[in-house]
Amino acid sequence: MITKGIVVAVGGNALIKDKHQISVESQSDSIMESSECIAALVDAGYTPVITHGNGPQVGFLLRRAELALSELPALPLDVLGADTQGATGYLFSRNLRGCLADKGIDRQVVAVVTQSLVDPDDPAFAEPSKPIGSFMSEEEAREHEEKDGWVLREDSGRGWRRGVASPQPLDILERQVIGSLVDSGCVVVACGGGGIPVRREGSGYIGVEAVIDKDFASALLANQLGVEDFAICTAVDAVSLNYNTPEQVDLHELTIEEAEKYLAEGQFGKGSMAPKVQAAINFLRNGGRRVVITSLEKLRDAVDGKAGTVITR
Repeated sequence: MITKGIVVAVGGNALIKDKHQISVESQSDSIMESSECIAALVDAGYTPVITHGNGPQVGFLLRRAELALSELPALPLDVLGADTQGATGYLFSRNLRGCLADKGIDRQVVAVVTQSLVDPDDPAFAEPSKPIGSFMSEEEAREHEEKDGWVLREDSGRGWRRGVASPQPLDILERQVIGSLVDSGCVVVACGGGGIPVRREGSGYIGVEAVIDKDFASALLANQLGVEDFAICTAVDAVSLNYNTPEQVDLHELTIEEAEKYLAEGQFGKGSMAPKVQAAINFLRNGGRRVVITSLEKLRDAVDGKAGTVITR
C-alpha cells in the first residue's frame, strides 16, 4: 500500500480529559483513545507523525521539583520538557503499537526527543507572558524574583505564577532523522510540547528557559518534512464564528484568505483557536496543501473531507 505522510498535532485534552484524573494510568487510558483514532488513519494508508502538548505534564514536574527543593536541586525547564517528551512518547508508542496490532498492521512506532531552535533575540523574550507552574503568594513570588530571576505575574486574582517566553521555532533539529523514519514506514511521535527550545552556542546548542507553541512547531515540522496535509486535533469538532454564543456558525471549508480575515477580526480565542488557525496559515503559506482542524474522534472523517474544518490555499 502506498502511504501518505501527515502531521497530526494532538491537543492536551487527548492526554488529560479530567483534571481530577491525572495519574499515569489515567493519562495512558486517554492516550489509548487517541491512539485508536490515529490507528484508523494508518489503516487508511497514512503514515502519521504525531506531535503533542505537554503543558500539564511540565506543571506536574515543576510541582514535584518544588516539593523536593530541600533535598534535590531544581531542574531547568528544557530538561523538564525532555522528561515529558520521553514519558508521553513512550505512552503513545506503547498504546499505538497495540492498536495497530489489533488491526493486523505491522508498523514500528518511534518516539523522538526533539529540539526546536529559537532566536535569543526573539521579541517574545522581552515579554515572558506564558504562565507555567503552580500558583503562589506574592511573598513567594518576590522571593523567586530576587533569588532565581523569575518573571512573576498576577493571574486574575488567583495568585502569582511564573511567566516564560514563547518564541517562534526556526528549525526542528531532528527533522532529517524524523524524515528518514517516516520514509522507512515508521509512525513517529515528535515535537512534544513544541520541542525543547534551544539556541546556538559556539558549534553546539544550549537549552533555553521558554515554551514553544506546539501547533507552530508542528506546522514548521510538516513543512520541513514536505507533507501535503496537516491535522490539528482539539476539543471541538470544527472552527466556529461567534463561538459559544447563540450566533455560533461552524465553518467546514475555509480559504487561507478567509482564515486570515477572521483571525484579524478577532473571531478566534487568543489562547485557544487563534494560534491553531495561525499555525494552519503558516503551513499553507510555506507550501502545504491542506489543513484540517477537528476533534480526534472526527479525525478519520475530517481527512476525507466529511467533518471538521478544512483550510486550503
